[in-house]
Amino acid sequence: MSAFLNCPTVFLNMHLNSFCEILALAAPPASGQGAQQNPFMAFLPMILLVVVFYFILIRPQQQRAKQQRKMLEAIKSGDEIVTNSGIVGTIVTVKDKTVTLRSGDAKFEVTKGSISEVIDAGTPAKS
Repeated sequence: MSAFLNCPTVFLNMHLNSFCEILALAAPPASGQGAQQNPFMAFLPMILLVVVFYFILIRPQQQRAKQQRKMLEAIKSGDEIVTNSGIVGTIVTVKDKTVTLRSGDAKFEVTKGSISEVIDAGTPAKS
């Protein structure tokens, strides 16, 4: 409570409700300046921001997703792949949503979505 007593009285009387009063103290725009401004110019920075976000963030992400879909559609038995978890293996069989991998002495099944890249598109493996 002693922290409030050390504050100037101006800060003790401030409230969020007095925001309109603070705005009323602002200087009015110069004559003719407010009426002449094009409404499109007020939205121009926001439009530019959306365009920049599209070309920097959204479009590259869409292109990566498109390349990933093409890669997953093109995988076949015998391809050597790497999964998202770093497992390197050769595809034995391809199903609708999963693939069977052989890595070393192990044989296991993973989802197609967990394939991050195709290292070598090889000849079909014999089961």
